[in-house]
Amino acid sequence: MNPKTMFKLSYGLFVLTSCFEGRNSGCIINTAGQVTAEPNRISITVNKSNFTHELVMKSKKFNISILSEEAGFDLFRHFGFQSGRDTDKFADFKDCKTSANGLYYVTAGTNGYISATVEQTVDLGTHTLFIASVDDMEVLSEAMSATYTYYQSSIKPKPEKPAASGKTTWRCTVCGYIYEGEDLPADFICPLCKHPASDFEKVS
Repeated sequence: MNPKTMFKLSYGLFVLTSCFEGRNSGCIINTAGQVTAEPNRISITVNKSNFTHELVMKSKKFNISILSEEAGFDLFRHFGFQSGRDTDKFADFKDCKTSANGLYYVTAGTNGYISATVEQTVDLGTHTLFIASVDDMEVLSEAMSATYTYYQSSIKPKPEKPAASGKTTWRCTVCGYIYEGEDLPADFICPLCKHPASDFEKVS
């Protein structure tokens, strides 16, 4: 069985934003889609370790900003490689506006946003599946939506070859972080993008 087959699925990429009791945050997700047209409902799946997950659970409201092929890697780094528990991601972030539900949506590197209210949740272990009714939505540009494949080929920087140190090295396939050590601990979490050891590959 080849686990890389999952990468052939056509994932989109989104910035999920929410707020509760004055705490705003956002994170990158790759699972969002329409599930019914009448009434209009969407679903998203969010890792429970994300602070934004906590805000969505408490507020029952969220926006998804649909990332386009014009998005730069800095946008992914800003919303994907730091935690909202430690950093106010909107403190100095200018490329955003507030929608009618009072939540931020991202205006640069996106082609639209959708505002929604949670109707149902499904516990998936590490993640939660949210089913939500659509409250508002707008097209922001005609740029093509960024798929996960496009991100890997055209947005994400190509990994640099690790310097010859004589040590065994492992590279995060998400952000390129290099770990040195004969064995990568099974419970290791990337300090940059917070992805698990399963997303690392042995490079030397």
